[in-house]
Amino acid sequence: MIGQLHSPSAMAAFRTLIVGAGLGGLMAACSIRLESNHAVIVLETAARLQEVGAGIQLTPNATKLLLRLGLAESLASKVAEPVSFTFHRYSNGGVLGHRANYGAEMKEKFGGPFWDTHRADLQMALYEKAQELGVEFQFGARVTAYDFSKPTATLATGETLEGDLIVAADGLWSLARETFLDHPDPPLPTGDLAYRIVLKHAGITDPDLKRFIEKPSIHIWSGPHTHVIYYNIRGGTMSNMVLLAPDNLPPEVARAPGDIDEMRAIFKDWDPILKRFLDMVSSVDKWRLMHHDEMTSWTNDQSTMVLLGDACHPMLPYLAQGANSAIEDGVVLGRLLAAVRTREELPGALRKYEKLRKPRSSFMHNYAENQRHVNHLPDGEEQQKRDEILEKEFDEPGEDYPYYWLNPQMQEVIFGYDAYAEVDKVL
Repeated sequence: MIGQLHSPSAMAAFRTLIVGAGLGGLMAACSIRLESNHAVIVLETAARLQEVGAGIQLTPNATKLLLRLGLAESLASKVAEPVSFTFHRYSNGGVLGHRANYGAEMKEKFGGPFWDTHRADLQMALYEKAQELGVEFQFGARVTAYDFSKPTATLATGETLEGDLIVAADGLWSLARETFLDHPDPPLPTGDLAYRIVLKHAGITDPDLKRFIEKPSIHIWSGPHTHVIYYNIRGGTMSNMVLLAPDNLPPEVARAPGDIDEMRAIFKDWDPILKRFLDMVSSVDKWRLMHHDEMTSWTNDQSTMVLLGDACHPMLPYLAQGANSAIEDGVVLGRLLAAVRTREELPGALRKYEKLRKPRSSFMHNYAENQRHVNHLPDGEEQQKRDEILEKEFDEPGEDYPYYWLNPQMQEVIFGYDAYAEVDKVL
């Protein structure tokens, strides 16, 4: 049956069904309502928003958009702004690269702060803002089928919801993507997995570790086929660590409990400080890192469905741009849809969305592969050349600097991007 609450006669102006209450879907919902009176209904499989995931890095290209949305106050106590960024030799912790006053520098250069936070904190802030803006939510709403010709989404309960457009923000395992392609399309393994660790500072008594966590900071250790990134979250009261290592999960498993001894064995010859952090870990999961091949198009011929975020361009994690890219998508798509008044205007709006977003996502997908290579160099000639550049450009990173976080050219390309301004150019 068609849900009466969402029947065409109840439409305020233009009605969008957003499938998925992740960061991209929520940002799209907020952006539509911020600039229009269109009806927005978000369908979320989970019964309620829960604290899932771990830390994420929000770079100026995304934080500028969050500030525009008015989230500064709600996020103030949840984020940590790094005072420094340091690259380490994996074996002894030796400093290969360092940038003091990193957060302040990024804010001055690009007009937005560099924030480290927990994904759940950002999701909740976006959810509360969406509610404030009048977005409607249905939780426990698992979509089991689509009919893009109408378009409709049918739930596991049998209820069918109809709108003018379906925005599929349903993630890596997107049913909408497979329906659009008309064949199964499981995500592909990258060859890496991630151990994700969150430690409360209140439980840290080791004096060396206490000095290490004293101020919010970012640290990266690069090693053979493996690297580790560390940063602080929740106002600097917790440490988040992501350990990237070769994938050894069974083919059919995407996430599983990790063996602590196995994890520590991988890093047994690494920086003693890092190993002391790992000695504090009591349990850990390991996650297979996966992606998809690039898509030709993100929308169907009828312009009744469009994909967003991981559903169309899952970001490899080596640039830490997955969340940032989904936020950009949400703003671009949301603002374009806010300007739409009838279904006849949809094709033009969705073409603009693809034109603005596809080249950038394709570039970052490919550049992430390059960063992965740099991060995981085994000891040898290429690693030595990398470290020579780091030493030579220690004080003033140049355009050949191997880590994009400090490379001035790549900072400009990634951090300097303004999704809001890009939409203004085409509206």
